[in-house]
Amino acid sequence: MAEKPVEKRSRRGILGAVFGKRGLWSKKCTVVDKGHHKSTTSSSIASTACNPNIQFTKSPATELNPNKLQGQKVSPEPIQSQIQRPISTNQNPKNNGNYQQINNQWPVQQQAKKVPKESIGLSGELESMINDNRRATGIRASSSNVMFGNLGNLKQPGGTTSVGNQTTVQNKGYGNNDDAYRVRMKEERQTSVSNNQEQPGSLCRAISTRMDPETLKIMGNEDYKNGNFAEALALYDAAIAIDPKKAAYRSNKSAALTALGRIIEAVFECREAIRMEPHYHRAHHRLSNLYLRLGEVENSIYHVKHSGPEADQEDILKAKMVQTHLNRCTEAKRLRDWKTLLKETENTIASGADAAPQVYALQAEAFLKSFRHQEADDALSRCPVFDVEMSTKYYGPIGYASFLVVWAQVHMSSGRFGEAVEAIQRANKLDRNNREVSMVLRRVQAVTAARSKGNDFFKAGRFQEASAAYGEGLDHDSRNSVLLCNRAACLSKMGQFHRAVEDSTAALTVRPAYAKARLRRADCNTKLGNWEAAIGDYEILRKETPEDEDVLRALSESKKQLVKRHEHDS
Repeated sequence: MAEKPVEKRSRRGILGAVFGKRGLWSKKCTVVDKGHHKSTTSSSIASTACNPNIQFTKSPATELNPNKLQGQKVSPEPIQSQIQRPISTNQNPKNNGNYQQINNQWPVQQQAKKVPKESIGLSGELESMINDNRRATGIRASSSNVMFGNLGNLKQPGGTTSVGNQTTVQNKGYGNNDDAYRVRMKEERQTSVSNNQEQPGSLCRAISTRMDPETLKIMGNEDYKNGNFAEALALYDAAIAIDPKKAAYRSNKSAALTALGRIIEAVFECREAIRMEPHYHRAHHRLSNLYLRLGEVENSIYHVKHSGPEADQEDILKAKMVQTHLNRCTEAKRLRDWKTLLKETENTIASGADAAPQVYALQAEAFLKSFRHQEADDALSRCPVFDVEMSTKYYGPIGYASFLVVWAQVHMSSGRFGEAVEAIQRANKLDRNNREVSMVLRRVQAVTAARSKGNDFFKAGRFQEASAAYGEGLDHDSRNSVLLCNRAACLSKMGQFHRAVEDSTAALTVRPAYAKARLRRADCNTKLGNWEAAIGDYEILRKETPEDEDVLRALSESKKQLVKRHEHDS
């Protein structure tokens, strides 16, 4: 069946060319390929454009009747997503976002349709195998939505997540009118479960022993349309396990990976599809979008030109715009013009390169140089977090090491010393001859050691020595908010409240949301009788933590003392 034109939606992406890789990718929504090859069982199912967010929705279970598939299309339904960002991300609904971390996916829940037990045919078999595979690998079944941590790593910051080991999958019901087949499937259930447990993570093999790959692709398309991207990915993998030479299966798998935020893996799958079938227009179009999001401008334009009827002149114009902003980013960094760099990195992301780690790293670096540490942390938290091995393969050791250098500095500025050490040590292994890596490694190690020594002295009640130790760390990183706050605690213990206020204020300058430093400053101001200043800090803390009774009491007491002073003065 001939492929249908792709329904397009604008997407945003981001690039990492400044560190040695050029490119970018547009934020066009992808669709699964439904008719690139003829189905042996039924016509293909039309799929819908994917949600660009790293969020997943749960659509009502759909019962798929093979008889209805003959010559009938399933009209696409919009996939809604709901975004929640507690920590690191400031996700725009148009951005792909987390991860990590990855971590960062909160789907919209909808009520699933219940399928009568007696009518579950093939879907029951699939559901049984998936659930048993979960149990065999220690994964708990969930009745909630498909959720992923760190999307593709998504590491963690990742660890690469795979459908077999880090996802919670929900199966939908697929009806089957072939009674004899249904009975045979039920009889074979015990055998299939046993085989699947003997081969943990081989869901594909368990399914492929009895299913036609085109049927699996059709079922995957239906799951994709309903927003069940993890299930769709498992089904496409099963189809590939049976017939690894079909380009359409690879292209559809790329769409599912993209929806899960696993952008780099999606690129590799698209490349494989094009290798198998060089004139596969939809795969070229999909790959051009992926490259645009990753900031690979030249590659994006190349594949747009090979997209045939899928090509759109607007895609080329978007790619050229991203390249313009990237060039400005490079020049701004060369001139150390951090204000311009911040502006141009934001423009690059908004223009379509929203999945390029290097662009986010440039933005975070500009914030660090401007002593806006909290915003630097926020910038990197919006960056998709990819698997270390996959990122190293794609960007190369030197390119990925450059990104890790920025990560290490942001971790340290935010007080995540362990993560900072881990990141910079990995960067050092990847690029041992890099002078910047060596310099940052020495600084991170010195600051971490000073903080550890200071903590030990503080716990022992040796506040003078603890203060000196934190000071040694500040010699290497004078704006480190954690060391400043810790030294303020020592000074407060020694009754040096004015100096403690100064250190707390310095910490809040680079990290305005640092609650511990604000609380310490408020406490020192109460001891100094600076009631107005203390009330100002307590008011901010009350808004941030309205349930904190200690803050409420301190605020109330400060207000009373201020009233008494006014009465005394009058």
